[in-house]
Amino acid sequence: MNLLNACVLMKLEPTRADAILAAIRRIQGVRKAYFTYGGFDLVAFLDVEGYGSLREKTTQINAIDGVRSTETLVEA
Repeated sequence: MNLLNACVLMKLEPTRADAILAAIRRIQGVRKAYFTYGGFDLVAFLDVEGYGSLREKTTQINAIDGVRSTETLVEA
């Protein structure tokens, strides 16, 4: 199976930002993650094995305390 590349954009509770970044970086499949400026607070790039795995990872991300919302972009 080919890897699926995705970008997850996140809005966070500011007081939890450092803990959230650390938690995101521990998720298997996260290639890189860092803070951003603008409409989103954090971005994570994932390499996953299909849409089922992507759904699992985004569910994990959304369950982290302090993640307010996410938007996931999948490579075409």
